[in-house]
Amino acid sequence: MTRNKSFKGRVRARMDKTGERYATARRQLVAKAAANGEPKAAEKGQPEAEVAVEAPAGVAPAQAPAGVAPAQAPAAAPVVKPPYSDDVVRANTGRTWDEWFALLEGWGAVERPHPEIARWLNGEHGVPGWWAQGVTVAYEQARGLRAPRQRRGGHFEVNATKTVHVPAERLYQAFADPGLRERWLPGAAVEVRTARPGKSIRANWDDGSTRLVIAFTARGEAKSQVALAHERVPDAATADRLKSFWRERLAALKQVLEAYPARG
Repeated sequence: MTRNKSFKGRVRARMDKTGERYATARRQLVAKAAANGEPKAAEKGQPEAEVAVEAPAGVAPAQAPAGVAPAQAPAAAPVVKPPYSDDVVRANTGRTWDEWFALLEGWGAVERPHPEIARWLNGEHGVPGWWAQGVTVAYEQARGLRAPRQRRGGHFEVNATKTVHVPAERLYQAFADPGLRERWLPGAAVEVRTARPGKSIRANWDDGSTRLVIAFTARGEAKSQVALAHERVPDAATADRLKSFWRERLAALKQVLEAYPARG
């Protein structure tokens, strides 16, 4: 263990000096040690798994929330920009990104599978199901456990939100009612699988190879927010295309509903 800490200390010292990421600094030190006839770092007990989750050097550490020991706080702020602002995630979950990442780090989320993290956020901290998934994904991306918009199983996921000045039930109907949906999402093949009126919809998209998970949240009597996740997207190029598509379509949704807030 002492030699483990010693080697990690050398890696971090090189990071501070060169600005390299952890994996790069470690690789350089291992190569140098090999050239000098020293045993590899892994032979000294250095776990390979630690390399994949280190954040890059030169990024300011996040502050741990109350109840999380400083030693348990994340090593750095997220490498990948989260999909929503701090204001949005705080309004929906009660904490900012840095606060969630610190809490997750202290709990040991980096070693846990995606479903367990999401269940913990929902069960222990009351984060709504859709947002529990979103916080989990953002954390995994920040720790290098998946590429942007990629799920840990290999598929990609696209997320989009829009706030509309209509009640949540009206926003829900814009997805659930085929006639109204055609006005802002023309020609789309949407097969609703399950629905909770005014709350959420799960649906197959197009040929059924991908799916939609849609949540609706009231922001007042005449204001609500839709949060859409397009899941099981096969590759990054398709995810990029769908990201633009849903940004445009949700803008059209807002325009249609606010122009005709109470009519079909």
